[in-house]
Amino acid sequence: MQNTELNKKLEELKLRCKKANLRVTKQRLEIYKAIFESKAHPDAETLYNSIKNKVPNVALDTVYRTLTSLENLNMVFRVDSLLAKARFDADYTPHSHFLCTKCNEIYDIFLITAQDVKNEVQKKGLGEVVDVNIQVRGICPKCSGKN
Repeated sequence: MQNTELNKKLEELKLRCKKANLRVTKQRLEIYKAIFESKAHPDAETLYNSIKNKVPNVALDTVYRTLTSLENLNMVFRVDSLLAKARFDADYTPHSHFLCTKCNEIYDIFLITAQDVKNEVQKKGLGEVVDVNIQVRGICPKCSGKN
């Protein structure tokens, strides 16, 4: 199942690159693939380390520039801009994030949907919602000593 979904997303990435006049490079595809397959919401250095064996000529700077281009193509998004290192997610299904304030681990949570938020904002006449990014901050069981 995930392989089929990944292949669809890679084809979508190729189309978006062509529309934006960006080359479809092995680096770009491998970086996207690494984000898509990760549930850890990786940062640039983690991505670099995970793909450098597959793409030996990749540079850390290339990873940073590719992340910017993937964001511009709406293929990935930053999970939290307040962290010391930007973390990325390729999962656009409706979900939120739990961020541990001690270890900075990020976990997906499926509570309220973006559509619920959009409906409430529209109902109250507050404006047009462009994006919804709900984050819950706390201390994970690993850091609190509770399993």
